[in-house]
Amino acid sequence: MALAAAPRASGKKLVVVNLTREFTLKRERITALDGISLEVREGEFVTILGPSGCGKSTLLRIIAGLAEASSGQVYKDGRLIQGPGPDRGMVFQSYTLFPWLTVRKNIEFGLTLKGMDAARRRQIVDHYLDIIGLAAFADAFPKNLSGGMKQRVAIARALANDPDILLMDEPFGALDAQTRLVMQELLLKVWEETRKTILFVTHDVEEAVFLGDTVYVMTARPGRLKARIPVPLARPRSFEVKNSRPFLELKSRILEQIREESLKAATMMPGGCG
Repeated sequence: MALAAAPRASGKKLVVVNLTREFTLKRERITALDGISLEVREGEFVTILGPSGCGKSTLLRIIAGLAEASSGQVYKDGRLIQGPGPDRGMVFQSYTLFPWLTVRKNIEFGLTLKGMDAARRRQIVDHYLDIIGLAAFADAFPKNLSGGMKQRVAIARALANDPDILLMDEPFGALDAQTRLVMQELLLKVWEETRKTILFVTHDVEEAVFLGDTVYVMTARPGRLKARIPVPLARPRSFEVKNSRPFLELKSRILEQIREESLKAATMMPGGCG
């Protein structure tokens, strides 16, 4: 499947141009990402798939401004990204909640740092507590929450800061299968309400197809873009779509591409990034 030429650095919400990331491991020079170019429209839900070690997480961290590229650029609204910013929110696989703060205090943490008044903070937090279904747990501490509940709080905290782009690095990877399905539907509900631009890294092909408008498939290290695959499934979506013929056919096509790359990755030496 042919890839489009490298996008121009303007006219889209997010544009990645010829991004390369290299690092040294035990005196060996490793290329984690090699010439990645992609573009993401405003409000688009993009999922990124690839074998372990292909650089998916590294790509997300560079877009977030948490890591530097060896070469290439990332632009948002035509402006070069040179570090972290409030326009990009990050949700990690680990829950990264402050254990000494309640659910409410965790969600409003960034708003407090901004100096927002208490009444407005409460209004915003109440809104997201309602969306994620945890209003009854507003005064609970993270130790009293399940894994799925903790990740809901992490998502709400990112959204409360009103970023333009939400970057999600395998946020459901540590959850059991049943909770993962619930979280997928919850995330779609949140996205349908907010229409945030989302980049979502996952190992799960079914998850990528169910959530995304577009699926990017990456090669084994060095990470390159193998394919850009539009998902022609109507929205809003519910779990029933996973049993439909179009869904299963698309999932099968992508699984074959991932299988090819995973076999390549299995023959490589250990080491790599994301």
